[in-house]
Amino acid sequence: MSHVLSEETHRNMLARIPHCTGREVSDWLRTVDEGPSLFRFEEKVSWLRHEHNLAYGHAKAIIHEYDLRRAARKFL
Repeated sequence: MSHVLSEETHRNMLARIPHCTGREVSDWLRTVDEGPSLFRFEEKVSWLRHEHNLAYGHAKAIIHEYDLRRAARKFL
């Protein structure tokens, strides 16, 4: 299954996460960072869904954002 989202769809999903989950995206990113060391995208999404009872789309957007930011840190 592809995890590619358009930039607009991704930003819209991120904008809805605080309202739908009661937590800011930065809190979710910290949760992922402190969570188990999983390698595959879908493993991370599945962990968030089951451990924190998130909808698939929200978990997917959080992991996508986490991966984008992690990749950006490597280039700084």
